[in-house]
Amino acid sequence: MAMVCLSDFEAYAKKYLPKMAWDYFAAGADDCNTRDENILAYKRIRFRPRMLRDVSMMDIRTRILGTEISFPVGIAPTGFHQLAWPDGEKSTARAAKAMNTCYIASTYSTCTLEEISAAAPRALRWFQLYIHRNRATSQQLVQRAEALGFQALVLTADLPYSGKRRDDIRNGFCLPPHIKLKNLEQDFEVCKMSLPFHLLHWHVPHETKPTGLDPSVTWNDIYWLQSLTHLPIIIKGILTKEDAELAVRHGVQGIIVSNHGGRQLDEGPATIDALVEVVEAVRGRVEVYLDGGIRKGSDVLKALALGAKCVFIGRPALWGLAYKGEEGLQDVLRILQDEFRLSMALAGCASVSEIGRHLVQISKL
Repeated sequence: MAMVCLSDFEAYAKKYLPKMAWDYFAAGADDCNTRDENILAYKRIRFRPRMLRDVSMMDIRTRILGTEISFPVGIAPTGFHQLAWPDGEKSTARAAKAMNTCYIASTYSTCTLEEISAAAPRALRWFQLYIHRNRATSQQLVQRAEALGFQALVLTADLPYSGKRRDDIRNGFCLPPHIKLKNLEQDFEVCKMSLPFHLLHWHVPHETKPTGLDPSVTWNDIYWLQSLTHLPIIIKGILTKEDAELAVRHGVQGIIVSNHGGRQLDEGPATIDALVEVVEAVRGRVEVYLDGGIRKGSDVLKALALGAKCVFIGRPALWGLAYKGEEGLQDVLRILQDEFRLSMALAGCASVSEIGRHLVQISKL
């Protein structure tokens, strides 16, 4: 069957991935309302296209933190890529490099940072960090990433505890014995077992059994991270103007408007809805990005019109890997790239610099 849109890759992944792996990637928290709203919210946004504009020559390039990428779509940090494809994050890194865009590698990668770097040398890579109770582990990860040429540090702020993902609990989710949390193997004994999901397992806060994640992290830990690295720091998981202001005040270089794909607090806002509030709060002082719900090139255009500098895809990247590894992920990115270029042209924009708030209206329905 011809793969002509991202939902084709989703259908393929759902059919061919093992049920436990599919359920893990697809899971949202509780009733999955926020996960689903991430997608539905785009349907309330309508274009105000302009006519008789010269769109014979299109320029869809942009820059993030000063580095040019081929179009404003990168790959968001997601864990456990070997559940989707044997080469895991190495394939992801190669696909991102081939498409000249940014890949944010997860702390919970199933390939080491060294393997990811070697797979795609001189590519644009950022590293996503969870702060663990063992601060030495987090410090070592940051320093390894910087030494390997990762160009930014992305701190995930919305996971003091893991959200309650019902299918994972029903399935007793765990990784197969041959898949490990490679970047944490030397620091957590549990990672040497076949059940590294214990590090992320949902549990009630204040239960006596701790996870590896540190729920005591505060804004002051931004200063701690700044003392460890020269890399720019981006904070991921911001949904309100109050936290956007705090992020700017604490000297970060970027914000990713994100609700963790709807996997954390259910009934929170869709990211495209939260974007406007965050953009207005930062007033251009830092770059603002978005993840969650991007399924079409027109979604990318809507996000940029509302102030995002770039968007990042999570689940669609995993669907591409499940289809044909590096080649499948390139296919996903290429479809988004072509759809974005076409949407821009039909809306009357010949370059990314022409995209603005005037291009959209938001329905009250």
